[in-house]
Amino acid sequence: MITNKQIKFIKSLAVKKNRIQENCFIVEGEKMTNELIKSSYKIIKLYATKDWISKNKYFSAYQVSNSQLARISGMKSANNVLAIVEYRNNSTIPIFGRKLVVDNVKDPGNLGTIIRTCDWFGIRDIVCSKSTVDIYNPKVVQSTMGSLFRVNVYYVSLNKYLSKVQNHIYGAYTSGKDVRNIKTNKDFHLVVGNESRGISCELSKYINTRVSISSNSHFADSLNVASATSIILHSFCN
Repeated sequence: MITNKQIKFIKSLAVKKNRIQENCFIVEGEKMTNELIKSSYKIIKLYATKDWISKNKYFSAYQVSNSQLARISGMKSANNVLAIVEYRNNSTIPIFGRKLVVDNVKDPGNLGTIIRTCDWFGIRDIVCSKSTVDIYNPKVVQSTMGSLFRVNVYYVSLNKYLSKVQNHIYGAYTSGKDVRNIKTNKDFHLVVGNESRGISCELSKYINTRVSISSNSHFADSLNVASATSIILHSFCN
């Protein structure tokens, strides 16, 4: 039987400071765990139901009942398995390639969708401001649907980082060149900003080209940052 101490520890990982202190985070559900297993992330411990264990006999898991799994789960409906996973520290950002730069995005669902979108379009590196929501936030992890394990995410000072970037830097704004009329190079940086304030003013000096998405609406004045990122990357990467 899972102990109260174990339950307390697992539930404590919902808080960022505890995740940092313990250097680990939570992954839940069969699909997410299957994606995790195929990745380079290190699994510290698996808690799983008898049904999951019977289908995955080659993995060492701590068996729990459905009711016990529900006690440690952060989901509305626990789904057979929960993993405690070690942080992966991405330190050196590759010089070449296409990169998305995320400035102060706060909503976990938005960041999760952005990571999933980058995975879809083959963007392997995302560079985030230190004020952007933590990628190991449980809501971010779940909303990536496994893409978290295939995309590298870095947290840096964007002022310092962008000042050293050599290739073209595009910024997503409500007004700028229509993305449909832009031809990008093999290597580029695309900067997207905060949900309500957009790209920080101090970063604007690094933007070479402001881009925007044309609208046919007389009422909507902006797009959700995750939706806008998807549209721009579709244009840039195809």
